[in-house]
Amino acid sequence: MKVFKFGGASINSVDRFKNTAKIIQSFTGEKMLIVISAMGKTTNALESVVNAFFDGRKEDALLLFDQLKKNHLDTIKYLMVSNWQQAENQLKEFFTEIEWLLHDKPIRNYDYYYDQIVCCGELFSSSILSNYLEEQQVKTKWLDVRDIIRTDDHFRDATIDWDFTKTTMQSTITPLFDEYDVVVTQGFIGSTDANESTTLGREGSDYSAAVFANGLNGNSVTIWKDVDAVMSADPKKYPDATIIHALSFTEVIEMAYYGAQVIHPKTIKPLQNKNIPLFVKSFLAPNLEGTKISREISKNLPPIIVNKEKQVLIQFKSKDFSFVEDKPIHQLHALFNSIRIKPNLSQNTAISLLRCFDDHSEKIDLLAQAATELFDVELERNLTLLTIRHYNENAIAQLTKGKKILLEQKTTDTVQMLMRE
Repeated sequence: MKVFKFGGASINSVDRFKNTAKIIQSFTGEKMLIVISAMGKTTNALESVVNAFFDGRKEDALLLFDQLKKNHLDTIKYLMVSNWQQAENQLKEFFTEIEWLLHDKPIRNYDYYYDQIVCCGELFSSSILSNYLEEQQVKTKWLDVRDIIRTDDHFRDATIDWDFTKTTMQSTITPLFDEYDVVVTQGFIGSTDANESTTLGREGSDYSAAVFANGLNGNSVTIWKDVDAVMSADPKKYPDATIIHALSFTEVIEMAYYGAQVIHPKTIKPLQNKNIPLFVKSFLAPNLEGTKISREISKNLPPIIVNKEKQVLIQFKSKDFSFVEDKPIHQLHALFNSIRIKPNLSQNTAISLLRCFDDHSEKIDLLAQAATELFDVELERNLTLLTIRHYNENAIAQLTKGKKILLEQKTTDTVQMLMRE
């Protein structure tokens, strides 16, 4: 059994839905579980609905949601012939689920309502795809993932109950493949034991695909993207970026740690545990080789470049010029934790602690203000953090030309440099 995950870009129009269905149909005879994200900008649109509702602007929330309903109903109108009524009826059931909530008043926290509303984007898109596949004579079963993936009630970043989830997968999904070739479900979402919808946080749909592959002992996971494969750098910034056809699980985790927009480490772990390979392929050019991610050691990798802009350097200086190690560093780290901010690069001098952060202005200003009770604080903004995995001196020279390097850390595999233009 294969697990395929299709993101929002792969289903953001009628033509894209048809293309996704063709990819699935090209694997005739295979048993497949399909994990679907919300269409295009649907998640952003649903977030706007949540914001209006939580601010008490009920009419605005309903108007925003009406536009979203129209977009999805128009999609099935132009996509389907025989199954449009069935697809419309299913969509309307999901619409009612949100509208019932929007006519109420918020009495719980924002994250709760976020999950109850935003989760429906995946329900909409997966039901459309399932009905279209059925119309194309594919033996398809649609499944509400909230009946399968059990989580805690940490809304917007829920943790999966693995024992319950794996048991339910085996008892519910495995028998379906005796009758159906394709099971279509949703990424990103789950449910508490009180049947309240939850979301799984950043890169939740990729993670969902890995969870299904682990729980169902899948042969592989394929994430279909609008890129040919994993590349050595962002080709929009670095035209000479090259395709990498094979990566190890460890290498991908390292790349993600330094900020590369590849695969989130939480997606890798369930696959690594069972040695299930992950493929990254293009839904625009499905015949291309793409990238395989597995336990096999990565060899002869080119320099891999990660550029993080909008960085801020904060110097926490000893007020009396005594060694900074004698100061209450643990209190500073407690501040990081309480503000929920994590340094991207750290370095110490005799009387200073230097920390580089993403410049989330509100958090940075709060940190700087609170830290002045312990240290003299200096900030510099508008910096860039460059990371090069598998660097060589030529790559370093080219990428730092004309820049002022403020901080540098180097290991045998990786160099990081905080730079000013």
